Amino acid sequence: MLLTVIAFVVALGVLIAVHEYGHYRVAVACGVKVERFSVGFGKALVRWQPKRQHPGQQTEFVIGAFPFGGYVKMLDGREGPVAPEERHRAFNTQPLRSRAAIVAAGPIANLLLAVALYTAVNWIGVQEPVATLARPVAASLAEAAGLRGGEHITRAGFDGDLSPVQSFEDLRWRMTRGALDGHDLTLEVAGEAGRPVRQLVLPLSRMQAKDADPQMFRKIGVLAPLTRPEIGEVMKGSAAEAAGLHNGDVVRAIGGTEIIDGQQLREAIRASVDGDQPRVQAWQIDRGGRSLVIDVKPEVREEGGAKVGRVGAYVGAPPEMVTVRQGLVDGVWRGVVRTWEVSALTVRMMGKMVIGEASLKNLSGPLTIADYAGKSASLGFTQYLVFLALISVSLGVLNLMPLPVLDGGHLMYYLWEGLTGKSVSDAWMERLQRGGVALLLVMMSVALFNDVTRLFG
Repeated sequence: MLLTVIAFVVALGVLIAVHEYGHYRVAVACGVKVERFSVGFGKALVRWQPKRQHPGQQTEFVIGAFPFGGYVKMLDGREGPVAPEERHRAFNTQPLRSRAAIVAAGPIANLLLAVALYTAVNWIGVQEPVATLARPVAASLAEAAGLRGGEHITRAGFDGDLSPVQSFEDLRWRMTRGALDGHDLTLEVAGEAGRPVRQLVLPLSRMQAKDADPQMFRKIGVLAPLTRPEIGEVMKGSAAEAAGLHNGDVVRAIGGTEIIDGQQLREAIRASVDGDQPRVQAWQIDRGGRSLVIDVKPEVREEGGAKVGRVGAYVGAPPEMVTVRQGLVDGVWRGVVRTWEVSALTVRMMGKMVIGEASLKNLSGPLTIADYAGKSASLGFTQYLVFLALISVSLGVLNLMPLPVLDGGHLMYYLWEGLTGKSVSDAWMERLQRGGVALLLVMMSVALFNDVTRLFG
C-alpha cells in the first residue's frame, strides 16, 4: 500500500512538473512574465524564489499540499490591472503565435518526456517474457487460427510486412493495434520438433471496436506467455492443502485433459464448478519424478457475477524471460516510434468512444492509475519508467483534446482567431467553459466508476 501511494505521488509530481515546465519555459522564451509556477494546489508546503532568473522574471515556485494538478500564473491584463511599463510582458498582449506556442508547450513537454523515458528503457533494457504462447482460451480467435499452446512467435506483422517479435509484451502491443484497427495479424511460428517454420493468421478483423475493453485479450484468446503448470506456495486451510498438493507439483492432466501450461491450469481450475457446487476432478501430477493421481475439490468463489473455482495456491511457474535492449541510435528512434504509436492509438480509442464504437469501460481514473503505479514499481525501475511514459503520453494527448477547459480548447480558440481575425467573445467563452467543465466532470465520473468496478467489483 505504501509503495502504491509513493509511486503514485511521484508519478503525478513528475508528470505535472514537466507539463507546467513546458508552459513556463516557452512563456519565458516569449518574454511573458511568469508570476508563479505551482505543482499541486492548496496550502503551499514549500515555496522559493531563485535569485538568478531570466531578465524581467520574479517567479515564485511552489509545491502545494494536493498534488492533483498544477498551474503557471502569468501576467495577464484580463485578470487584473497591468502597469503600462509591463504591458508588453502580459500574456494577453502577445501575438497569436506566441500564445499558441505557450499553450501547446505543456502537452508537447509530456510527449517529449515519453520519448525520453522510452529511450531510457530501450538503452537500459527490460526483462520481459519470451513470446512463447500459453494454451489459448477455448472458442477464441487464437484457437480458430490454429494456435494450441507452446508456439514460439518469431515474427509478426500486418499485410505481409513481418518484423521480429522481441518479447510477449511486444506481441501484445501488436495484437492491441490490430484489434483496434481491424487488421489481421500474421504470426510466424518457429519450427517445432523438426517441423518447418510456418505462418498463421490471427483474425483480429473479426473483432468489433466495442470489443476493445478490459476483456479484449480474453476474446482474442492470448492471455499469457507459456509457463510450467506447477503448483507454488500452498495456503494453509486451502482446497489445495486439503487435497494433498505440494509446492513444486507439476500438473500433467486434469480429468483426462492434458495440461501443458500454467494459464491452461488456471482456466481449468476456474471452470471446475457446476452451478454453485465444486466439481471434484482427478489430477495427474509429477512430484519429484513420481506420477501421482490426486482428487482435488476446489472452493467456489464469485468473481464478476460468475461462480469460479479456486484451490488456494499459486499456480504456474514464472515464464522464461528475455532482456530487450536497443543500441544508442535505435533506442532513440524506437522511443519516438513508440510514443507516436501510443499517441495515435490513444486518439483513435478516444474517437471510437465518442462515436460509440468502443466501450467507455476503457476510461481509467486515479484509482486504476495508482494501482498500476504500485504494481509497476514493484516489478522494477524500468517497468516503472514504462508506466510513466504511458501516462505521460495519455496526459499529453488528453490535454490536446478540443475541450474548452483543456489546452486543446484554448488552441481551438486561437484557431478561430487566426481564421476570422477576431477572438472568441467573453460570452461565448463563458458558455464553452461551462460546457467543457460539465463534460470533463462526466468523463471523470465514468472513469471513477470504472475504477471502483474494476478494483472492487
